[in-house]
Formats: sequence, structure tokens, C-alpha cells
Amino acid sequence: MGEITLGGQAVIEGVLMRTKTHYAVAVRNDKGSIVVKKEQISSFLGGVRIFRLPFLRGIAALFETLSIGFRALLYSAHVSSGEQDRLSRKEMGIAIALSSLMAVAIFIALPFIFASLLARENLLFNLLDGVLRLTALFAYLIFISFFKDVRRIFEYHGAEHMAIHAYENKKKLTPANIMKYETMHPRCGTSFLLIVVVISVIVFSVITVDHFVLKFFSRIMLLPVVAGISYEFLKFTAKHQDNYFIRPLTKPGIWLQLITTKRPDRKQVEVAVAALKAIS
Repeated sequence: MGEITLGGQAVIEGVLMRTKTHYAVAVRNDKGSIVVKKEQISSFLGGVRIFRLPFLRGIAALFETLSIGFRALLYSAHVSSGEQDRLSRKEMGIAIALSSLMAVAIFIALPFIFASLLARENLLFNLLDGVLRLTALFAYLIFISFFKDVRRIFEYHGAEHMAIHAYENKKKLTPANIMKYETMHPRCGTSFLLIVVVISVIVFSVITVDHFVLKFFSRIMLLPVVAGISYEFLKFTAKHQDNYFIRPLTKPGIWLQLITTKRPDRKQVEVAVAALKAIS
């Protein structure tokens, strides 16, 4: 098995695994069988030379990950339930837009409004805004973790990480080997979310305008900058996990995964293995 750089995510009753060139989605259908779909990754931004540069590549990676992840999530919903209907491109676009608006409302607009009511001085405002965004993230993750269907996704999330751990440690991809590993992983998207919140406090602090509307929309405009810096930070810390000074920086993201990953059963691990084998 050749060495590849892996990423992935949990979907409904399944797991997505990806490399730089391909991704595979494995889903257990309503009859109990594992269905696997493999596709080549064609990224518009990734094909533009400027988006291969540091920081800018993070923006391309974010859009690519969101696009692939959303398609995989819809695919898994259809396969796991036995439905044959598929959303059109227009319907998918509307769904993505609504999800994006909800994310902006919960993690940017509401913290911004409350911080504006409680603080006037720029430094205090930015710190409070960041704390409220962090609180919103924790509250949201804890809230959704109580739903049975979301917990199932968190279990598949754990299975994804455990399978990747086994692969990276060059172990045979069997449930017995994989079940020995922990559910947390330093390259997790959950860690990325936490990094985004922290980096945003620093980046947004450069905004010194007092106008309410301008200050808010400048945050929206700076989101690609935040994403680019956060991507490079996650990439660097994951690569230097053995460094004595770098390791502590990854701990908060690992701890947050105690919410978003749960121990899977063997059947869930089998699904993660099916997705991993399809691209390795």
C-alpha cells in the first residue's frame, strides 16, 4: 500500500475518505450492505496556480471540502434510507446557501450583536466577540450531540479517525486492529473550527471602524483570510505533532473532539475501512 495523505468526514450511516485526487464514500444501506462510490476530485480553484500558494491554498481547500462534503452527505442520506430521488443542482445550491446563512447567523451575527451591546472599546469588543463565538461553537456542538442521529454520525466520525490512525501506523485494516486506536485526530475539521475562532479574534482586531454595518460586513469579507491562516496553522501543527512546543497547541482541538467523536462499533468501522480501501 503506497503512502498517501488522508482526510475525511462522517456522513449519514457512512464515511467519506479522500486524498488529493480522489474521494470515496462508503454507506451502509437500508438492507445492511455497504455501498461504495469513488470519484475523482476536480477543483476549479485548485486548478488555478495562485490558489496553490500558502494561505491561498487554504481558501481553495475549504471550498473544495465543503462542496465534496455536502455532496457526500446528500448521497449518504439517499443510500442509507433507500431513496432514489436526487437533488438538482439548483436545489443543492439553495441548500448550501441556507446552511451558510445559518452558520453566519449563529457564529458571526449573533456574537457580533451581543458584543456590540456589551462593549464599546475596540479591544474589549473583539475579545468578547471571540469568547461569544467560542461559546456558540461549544453550545451548538453539545446541543446537537444529544440527538440520536447526530450521535450516530459522531460514531462514524470516530471510526474514520481510527481507521486513518491504523493506516498511518501501517497496520492491517481489520476491525480488531482499528478498534485499538483513539477517536481523536490532529487533522480533524473540529480542530479547524476551533482554530478559525481563535485566529478570527486576531484578524478581526485589525478592523478599527466604528460603523456597525461596515464592521460586520468587514468580518464577512475577512473570512477567507481567516480560513487561509487557519488551514496553514492546522497543516503545520499536524505535521509537527512530535515537537515538544507544538504538541500543546493541538490539545484544545483534540479535547473538542471529545464532543464530536464517539466510539464506534465494528460494523461502523467496517464502513470506514471500505471507504479507505477504495482510495488506498
